[in-house]
Amino acid sequence: MKLLILFFCPALLFSQKFSKQDSIMGSDTDERAWWNVEKYEISVKPDFESKTIQGSSKIYFSVVAKQTKMQIDLRQPLKVDSIIFNSTKIKEQNFKHNGSNDYFYIDLEEELSLNQHYKLTIHYSGKPIEAKNAPWDGGWVWKKDQLNRPWMSVACQGIGSSSWFPCKDFGADEPDKGAQLTIITPRELKAISNGKLISTQALNPDFSSYTWEVKNPINSYNIIPYIGHYVNWEENYLGENGNLTCSYWVLDYEEKKAKEQFKQTKLMLESFENWFGPYPFYEDTYKLIQSPYLGMEHQSGIAYGNGFKNGYNGRDLSSSGWGLKWDFILIHESGHEWFGNNISVKDIADMWIHEAFTNYSETLFTESFYGKQAGNEYVIGLRKNIKNDRTIIGKYGFRNEGSGDMYYKGANMIHTIRQIIDDDQKFKLLLRALNKEFYHQTVNTKQIESFISNYTEIDFSRLFDQYLRTTKIPTLQWKTKNGKLLYRWTNCIENFNMNVKTQAGEILSATCEWKSLSNWKKKQKLELDPNFYVKSERVR
Repeated sequence: MKLLILFFCPALLFSQKFSKQDSIMGSDTDERAWWNVEKYEISVKPDFESKTIQGSSKIYFSVVAKQTKMQIDLRQPLKVDSIIFNSTKIKEQNFKHNGSNDYFYIDLEEELSLNQHYKLTIHYSGKPIEAKNAPWDGGWVWKKDQLNRPWMSVACQGIGSSSWFPCKDFGADEPDKGAQLTIITPRELKAISNGKLISTQALNPDFSSYTWEVKNPINSYNIIPYIGHYVNWEENYLGENGNLTCSYWVLDYEEKKAKEQFKQTKLMLESFENWFGPYPFYEDTYKLIQSPYLGMEHQSGIAYGNGFKNGYNGRDLSSSGWGLKWDFILIHESGHEWFGNNISVKDIADMWIHEAFTNYSETLFTESFYGKQAGNEYVIGLRKNIKNDRTIIGKYGFRNEGSGDMYYKGANMIHTIRQIIDDDQKFKLLLRALNKEFYHQTVNTKQIESFISNYTEIDFSRLFDQYLRTTKIPTLQWKTKNGKLLYRWTNCIENFNMNVKTQAGEILSATCEWKSLSNWKKKQKLELDPNFYVKSERVR
């Protein structure tokens, strides 16, 4: 979920030289492609004083191609203690995890049978990367609450889940059958994670274990432990797919404020189910969990750290006034359940699919309860945050995100598409159709572009190229001559074409070539509908 400049910095600039490790960590290597993750079963025991963890990661997988070499991702300085394949311990010389690499290879010595199912258990330990400023930089979070008691979690969207457990740290391969996380913690603390709590156990007078399970596919960066002095309450929401359990976990001294603030949850669900379709994870419940950092979209276990107040840390990012009417983290991070968690990108170069649609969900929520004009004012107000520093799409195959403009510029691109469609019901059905067509799937940009153009029967290909693959904002040049308005697009890609509406309601079917509109008064000023993210320029 990151929030533009607000949620950790964009990963790497195009001018940067990428290393071999960047490529190995960011692409579907031969050592990754031959096996498909079916489920993770993770166990972790953190030690707050030493800032170390020990645990195991069981990876259930199936074989889709013949290969004997297996890539597992685990970021330094964590170390592998032992590996068991099915029930056989792998010889130490058949795996190596040393040097500066954040991955290692297992030599299985013989090819496995196609379409068969296997289990790999990796025991590991060490001092995980510590997040210095979560969630922007990522890693394990070791904090204390206001009563000076341990409070722990993880935020790892950018750095990856391999920062704290061994896995295939590649977005295109989500575990088809979900994940299970067992957290071992001192008895006085409670541990929460994604999905449903399936067991608790007192291990001895000092420690307890909590096991949580997700039934649905989940991006590995979303699998997160939360450990602290939590209290819990639940309520039901009657949604499009029946009863949805909404569960809330906050620090014990925050319960009163949280119960008041979290009343917005049902409003969020009402709005987003209307616009996007049913909440995608009914079986796994919906949870808000207070976190020792601002927030993240962890599937069915949203990290919340906004201080139980409206806005983004009390600020309105749009400066329109509407952003102070609701809790930014609750709304934004929950929007990711549809765009980011239901529809997930294969490569983070396409992260705009997560962030642009989710950023626009804020506009739709505002519109749902304060009217369409309020929503328009909110999204237009966000434009002041756009930098146009580099392209929204990053470089594929290198764990490289594009510009943080994927948030505000991306939302305004979607808003512009909505104006061109010029049918709010059709636009809503498009959003719902996206979530149905790509339900629980990983996608790339071309799939989303093609679906939108095909569904609307409008060719948006040049628009996507313009806004996603350049930093130029289309500028409509115009002039008057002999009672006609002459106009064309400039500051745009070759053969760019896009309809735009004037304030008076005329539709201008503009291209890169001069076109004309009759009966235009010489002194009449051309004013474009501000809901289109474009510029205009009068020329002589």
